[in-house]
Amino acid sequence: MKAFDCKMCGDCCYGEGGIVVHPEEIQAISKFLGIIMDSFVQRFCYKKNGKTYIRSGEDGYCVFYDEKRKCLIHPVKPSPCSMWPFYRALLTDKDNWELAKEACPGINPESSFDDFVRQSKARQEESAK
Repeated sequence: MKAFDCKMCGDCCYGEGGIVVHPEEIQAISKFLGIIMDSFVQRFCYKKNGKTYIRSGEDGYCVFYDEKRKCLIHPVKPSPCSMWPFYRALLTDKDNWELAKEACPGINPESSFDDFVRQSKARQEESAK
């Protein structure tokens, strides 16, 4: 049983800050969009405390989230986006996981916490290959 399967609902795309992008991600996204890296950073990012973040739009959603087309950079989305919901806070605290399960339609309500942790480990092993 899959504990998580992204529904691309956009709920996790809403809110200010938090989406840090690293240089290799900036390069991949820029290439995907067909623009140079400097233009990407100027148009779609801001810097704070030595880190680069993806901006939110006036509607509060990530600038790359479109209500109809969903994530516009899904194939190259940054690691905080691709890691969701397999965050340490949810993998180590069952109560946090229960709250996320209620809020995120991609988390299978029939799955157990153990199923969730197993899927996270399998995903990490696969990405390490």
